[in-house]
Amino acid sequence: MRILHFIPSIDPATGGPVEGLRQRCAIYRIGGYEVEVASLDSPEFVRQCDFPAKVVGLGPGWGTYRYSRHAMPWLKANLSRFDVVFVNGIWNYNTVAAHRALADTDIPWAVFPHGMLDPYFKMRYPFKHIKKVIYWHGLLRRALHDATAVLFTCEEEMIQARRSFSRYSVREVVVPYGTFGPDCDTGAASEEFLARWPELRGKRLAISLGRIHPKKGTDILIEAYAATLGKDEAWRLAIVGPDQLGWRKELEPMAARLGIADRILWTGSLEGALKWGAFSSSEVFVLPSHQENFGIVVAEALACGVPAIVSDKVNIWREVVSGGAGFVGADTVEGTKSSLRGWAALSAEEIAELRIRARKCFHEEFDYHLTSKRAMENVECLARATTRYQPIEKKSC
Repeated sequence: MRILHFIPSIDPATGGPVEGLRQRCAIYRIGGYEVEVASLDSPEFVRQCDFPAKVVGLGPGWGTYRYSRHAMPWLKANLSRFDVVFVNGIWNYNTVAAHRALADTDIPWAVFPHGMLDPYFKMRYPFKHIKKVIYWHGLLRRALHDATAVLFTCEEEMIQARRSFSRYSVREVVVPYGTFGPDCDTGAASEEFLARWPELRGKRLAISLGRIHPKKGTDILIEAYAATLGKDEAWRLAIVGPDQLGWRKELEPMAARLGIADRILWTGSLEGALKWGAFSSSEVFVLPSHQENFGIVVAEALACGVPAIVSDKVNIWREVVSGGAGFVGADTVEGTKSSLRGWAALSAEEIAELRIRARKCFHEEFDYHLTSKRAMENVECLARATTRYQPIEKKSC
């Protein structure tokens, strides 16, 4: 089978959709499928990126919408090579371009909104939502209606998506989503991490990994940490991830005013062994996000046996609760304080039990080695929407 993924950018700084696509490409290879990626990045940028699939740069896309005049001609010239097309994201030109190019073909195609239909954005950015409403009724509603399927990574994301726009009518499918656990010796990775930041050795470490962004609640985390664990000299907080908006220059003075500047470590982005070492050196993972359609970093923490404290706006919070793998609270300072106080009250034996449950939760819910089978079945089902592709083995949808 030949698969095309169309995404606005393969820049890892853009967040979870890119990391999710990287991991899907690995699964496609394991399944024996051919995969190609088209992006609205420039060809020069694409050549600089280490991506696990062939990537065609159709940009550079113009502005935040990333319009590119090269996209439509390339799609029309190349779509016949593919059995199924996946479009990642909805608010960029790639979605409309794919819809127009696929309209007169029998190629099945599906859209991953990646949480972009969550009503959080309507409440958080009301003026921007007005523009989105115009775009929704002008172009996007029809595109999603005509897609073979709109794919959600969990049931909570699908439920929330129904609340953002009127005249919402799509073919909803929940697909299994997951991630890989560490691919290295975590003990050695932890030692490498602690060698880089020796001031953390012997400390109890809470970690937050992801973009430094208002949506992620980094300010909430700092304030809640200052009022709870940060009062204890034994604790440190590692904030790991890129500062896309330059927000750190406001957050660091905030930490200083709260008297915890020396108890927070800002590492920037970490990859590979250093990332797994950061997880493995930590006692608890914290993400008080205002919106998270899945949360790959949550699953990665659980894979390392690190229990998670998340908000109830992280769409896999139910899995964390049912697996007994952490604490869930409101996406507020008080909600995060409550969870951190709950953690501080645990005994060593209770923490050890939570670490066991965290790994169990990962393997039962999020391990890509298990979820990939269903993911491939979803791909087969989409491909069978047309007679262009006939699978060798019949599978139930």
